[in-house]
Amino acid sequence: MTLTCSVQMQNSDLGLASVHRNSALTIVELMAAVLMVLLFVALANISLFGFMRRYTFKFQARELVSTMQRAVNAASESNRRYSVIINVAEQSYTLRQITTLELYEEPMEEEIILTNFLNDNCRLEYIQFDDWSGTDEDIFRVHFIAGHAGWQYGGSIVLLDEDDEPYSIIVNRMNRVIKLEKGEIMPLEPRSKDEVPY
Repeated sequence: MTLTCSVQMQNSDLGLASVHRNSALTIVELMAAVLMVLLFVALANISLFGFMRRYTFKFQARELVSTMQRAVNAASESNRRYSVIINVAEQSYTLRQITTLELYEEPMEEEIILTNFLNDNCRLEYIQFDDWSGTDEDIFRVHFIAGHAGWQYGGSIVLLDEDDEPYSIIVNRMNRVIKLEKGEIMPLEPRSKDEVPY
């Protein structure tokens, strides 16, 4: 009788330990599942925020400035030429490494480094070069060409934000720094050799 009672007590102790171990395991599993759900929610929020941010004026304008800067920096560090092709009609721009003598032809697929499209929050209005040529109803696609010495032409790329406020991306052929400034800023006219004091 004593032996039977002792065995039953041990069995009931093992059963309680097993129940406690199972409930502890269940709590750990539950906490892990909650943490996984929170992690997925946080990642979804970050992705959604990044997705929404891509469509703001500032993000798109800075991407274009960065592309222009990338072209002139890459050209200055090598003997290659690059162009940024801006298409006002399509609201797009393409960074191209020039590998042929045909500067203004449609780029070959292997020359294209990137192509981006703008949306209604950031619209290309017009481009004005420093020789006073630019986009109009007949010309809607222009090329900013960068070589080892800098830009072939300077100019202003005028963008409109979601409130139709103008901003200008300034490309100066004497300076490799690309700037984004508020307002419609006309490009500086290039000086003749007689006007340069040195």
